[in-house]
Amino acid sequence: MFVITVLLPRFREKLSSPFLRPDQVLKIAKTGEKHYCKEALFTLGEKPELRYKAAREDLKYLGYDTTLDYLHAMAKMVLDETGLLPHLNPGTMSMDEIKRLKEVSLSMGIMLESASKRLCQKGGPHYGSPDKDPELRLQTIQNLGELNVPVTTGILIGIGETREERLESLLAIKQLHEKYEHIQEIIIQNFIPKPDTKMKNVKAPEPEELLWTLSMARIIFGPTMNIQCPPNLNKGLLSEIIDSGINDWGGVSPVTDDHVNPESPWPDLELLKLSTNNKGFELQERLAVYPEYQKDPKWVDSNLRPHLLELSDSEGYGRHNKWRCGESLKVPKTGKHPFGQIMNPVAQLKSQI
Repeated sequence: MFVITVLLPRFREKLSSPFLRPDQVLKIAKTGEKHYCKEALFTLGEKPELRYKAAREDLKYLGYDTTLDYLHAMAKMVLDETGLLPHLNPGTMSMDEIKRLKEVSLSMGIMLESASKRLCQKGGPHYGSPDKDPELRLQTIQNLGELNVPVTTGILIGIGETREERLESLLAIKQLHEKYEHIQEIIIQNFIPKPDTKMKNVKAPEPEELLWTLSMARIIFGPTMNIQCPPNLNKGLLSEIIDSGINDWGGVSPVTDDHVNPESPWPDLELLKLSTNNKGFELQERLAVYPEYQKDPKWVDSNLRPHLLELSDSEGYGRHNKWRCGESLKVPKTGKHPFGQIMNPVAQLKSQI
């Protein structure tokens, strides 16, 4: 899928305006619309107003009490003004917070990272980060299931966990999915050390660890689950990653960087296409909500369905051209994409793995 990433908030303590202004958000979205993006990914910190005075004051200046109030307004604005489909990553949430955000988003995401409480102990990577508590994260994933929200989740490997703990994390996700059937995608992401962080000297996991974990995820979840591995973090392993059982490359943006991993640029689409085709598969653009969740109205708010239908083809994947039955637009020629080579981008490998 082609996405834009809207970082909300772009929070740093020393910024005079920690949150993007509505006109800045809309400018990013409008640029994405011009590049035929279909998803607006909103990623943000975990309720920074609870920790930082600057965040509270900036929210008050903008007219909002909480980050989630601001997020709701920005997602609604982007949806109304551009038709881009919002996918939200708001962190841990209560039932009431999820209910409200479901009105303006097709899907939501929250990485479990790990179900290990050991990693939250003193000296562990999650020590001092209460929002990383696996019980809180699993509770949010359960809340999303109870409210019929299609969810993207997953684990982060290489932060000090054992292989056994990875399997336990995947099984914890599977247990919730078996009850609610709401997990539309599992991400297996390898840790990349970053400068100026507490874990800057931690060695990234070996490729073998990533490939092993991907294979275990496919075995645990079976052939129908969508499993993703970020290609921009693993450009030299694309062939091996496909062999390990993935069927999704995630989103690529022609407008914004990967804000979570800015040091890792998006891969060239032709490289992804070649790597995929060499394995006998085909790139197919998907949307913020997978086809299997689109037909049942419980998964998509009625206010969002017209926007979803506008961008989807008859199979529930991304629409490949602007032609509409009954309109006077020129019918596209067979085999040639009307938007040029940038379209038919990353998303689902259409053949079954």
